[in-house]
Amino acid sequence: MAILKHIFENIESYVCRFLLVSFVTLLFAQIVSRELFGRSISWIEELSTYMFVWFVFFGASYAARLSAHNRVTVQFKPFPKIVAKVSESIADLLWILFNIYFVWLSIDFVFFKMNLFWKSQTLGVPMKYFYMILPIAFALMTIRIIQVNYLRWVKGIDIRDPDQEELDQVIEEAK
Repeated sequence: MAILKHIFENIESYVCRFLLVSFVTLLFAQIVSRELFGRSISWIEELSTYMFVWFVFFGASYAARLSAHNRVTVQFKPFPKIVAKVSESIADLLWILFNIYFVWLSIDFVFFKMNLFWKSQTLGVPMKYFYMILPIAFALMTIRIIQVNYLRWVKGIDIRDPDQEELDQVIEEAK
């Protein structure tokens, strides 16, 4: 059970690591093939592009888990901390609503509106499999946003981006 919890907590990180290593390795092989053998491997560039897109979407979900998405919060400095906490939660609720709507739209597109015969140009794989990242990533982001807010409001744990904490220290020292 502890292993499954650990995997769930870090799934985006593991997937991002795998995708990053994979597409960088593929691109390196492509460069070596071009430079040493004078030949290009056509499917590598296409697969690397799709892997990069998946990497970006899983990275966005991972950033949501870390509560590391960009936010403008300087306007809350003069107010009590609860004002920022409530305002961020309202923004997160709107984000969740957008994500749910986008998951619905992307499921509708991928499973019901996408032509089954659309295939990637060099790999020949149905495009449906590449577009599956849309509902997966936005559903994961929604879960992570809910998780962060649960930890914030129920458990009293405020997950903050480490870079933001460092920036807050610099601002405080400058005063």
